Amino acid sequence: MLAELATDGRLAVRALAERLHISRTNAYARLERLMAEGVITGFGARIDPRRAGLGTSAYIMVTVEQTSWRTMATDLHEIPYVDHVALVGGDFDILLLVRTPDNTTLRDVVLERLQALEGVRSTRTWLIFEELPGSVLG
Repeated sequence: MLAELATDGRLAVRALAERLHISRTNAYARLERLMAEGVITGFGARIDPRRAGLGTSAYIMVTVEQTSWRTMATDLHEIPYVDHVALVGGDFDILLLVRTPDNTTLRDVVLERLQALEGVRSTRTWLIFEELPGSVLG
């Protein structure tokens, strides 16, 4: 069920039941249970960043002072063009996915906004040349 909904979140329950070879009642019950348990947290549109005017994407690795990560997540969400924030373990502390209209805007995000945050020790930027969709559910 999750794989079908990940492929097409607008799929009607009737069509979903047919694809899964179960009754509509069973499909409704399973869908309600997945939503109640928080497995399905919502439905939305997948946006093509390039067609939406955000043609420059980059991963930015951020190293912060030891205790800064506690307040850093809130500050990072306030920076325009930050699409995803992940607190990670390893050689750096935070991994950002940033999508901007162009390289000049990316430069401003990194040099003017990100590096100006209190607690940021260093950043490394990796430009994304091409993205391919993945599939968590197979």
